[in-house]
Amino acid sequence: MASMVSRSNTPMRPTLPGPLLSAIERAGYYPALVADVVAEALSNAPVLSHLVHQETTFDHDTIRRHVTVLVLTDARLIIVHADDHTDDPMGGEDLATATSETIPLRVVRAVMLTHVVPNPRNYVPGSLGREVTLTLGWGTVSRVDLAPATCGDPSCDGDHGYEGSIASDDLVLRISADADGARSLAQAKDFAAALSAKIGL
Repeated sequence: MASMVSRSNTPMRPTLPGPLLSAIERAGYYPALVADVVAEALSNAPVLSHLVHQETTFDHDTIRRHVTVLVLTDARLIIVHADDHTDDPMGGEDLATATSETIPLRVVRAVMLTHVVPNPRNYVPGSLGREVTLTLGWGTVSRVDLAPATCGDPSCDGDHGYEGSIASDDLVLRISADADGARSLAQAKDFAAALSAKIGL
């Protein structure tokens, strides 16, 4: 007797939560591709928070698009980057590259949120401006800032060497309400708060 079970050649893939999928679709950069890469990296783990950031840059006569997707789970920070990529500078076939990176939350060392506030003399309490820079660090990349050291004596011209600081700089995203929308700005703040709470900062 012939089997009554039908077999499909279409592979099953993990599905994304509605709000995350909607954010990827709103970004508009090959959403089906980006969604598949995020879903593969996520593997159906529950999503605690997410942030989708789309950026367009101009390189001479070429317009390049880039999207970054951040997803927070119980144990991992998942980062997906997707970019325009063309091997032939004379106008060959368009290509896109999409890379996923999975970072255990235990190694995330820094969550920094920088608020850009115009006209601070007239700052309205509770407003915090319309632009933030989100910096995440987990030890892959470090930046060393050096400056000449001084002894505090303005008349001293001696060489006191250098002093500096080491800062993690693994991922930096600039989100502006004017360029990206108020929803994206709020999502960036929410994501920073959720990640900070999860890693105990």
